[in-house]
Amino acid sequence: MKKFAAGCVAFGVLFAAQCAGAADLSVAPLYTKAPPALAPAYNWSGFYLGVNGGGGWGHSNWDTSATRIGTSGGLVGGTAGYNYQFNNNVVLGLEGDVDWAHLTGTNASAGCVAGCTTSDSWLSTVRGRLGYAFGGIMPYVTGGLAVGDIKASTPGFAGASETNTGWTAGGGIEFALPGNWTAKAEYLHVDLGRFNCGVNCNGTPTDNVSMHNDIVRAGVNYRFGWGQ
Repeated sequence: MKKFAAGCVAFGVLFAAQCAGAADLSVAPLYTKAPPALAPAYNWSGFYLGVNGGGGWGHSNWDTSATRIGTSGGLVGGTAGYNYQFNNNVVLGLEGDVDWAHLTGTNASAGCVAGCTTSDSWLSTVRGRLGYAFGGIMPYVTGGLAVGDIKASTPGFAGASETNTGWTAGGGIEFALPGNWTAKAEYLHVDLGRFNCGVNCNGTPTDNVSMHNDIVRAGVNYRFGWGQ
């Protein structure tokens, strides 16, 4: 009888242990594979610095000349700007640049028999930008202030130059590169207005000279991310 009772006790202890283990398993956390990490969406907000370069073509009109002077050449310089990206992916920005330029042309015609030359030795713009971000790709339109140095001359005269303020407008596309780098390509139309070269160009009291150029250039920027 004692052996039977001891066996019952042992069986009860074993049964209780098994139930406890099952209870522990029923409340144990279920471990599953972690979901893959999603890369954060690209954000264009922040300050940036960069370099740009390209070429341009256009024309210059002289009051005394019956023919436009075709201009062309290259330019290279530096860029600084700031972007802010809204939740709807619209990007607003302000960008400025200063470029050394060699945009020049010469033509001989009535009123410029010896040849009239117009050139621009530097160009600066301050522009607003409006873009839309498709992740790491942002097309944009841009426009604002343009400042440049118009030089005009004819052989035998002193010639003259004047820093003129005008306007510019255009558009482009910018791409995100690895790290904080971006690359862009853009087109700008630049109108620097006109100035009176007068007696310094051909001896007449009034000779207004204008400068208009179309610029195509590429650039690389480094985004610091300040202000994100």
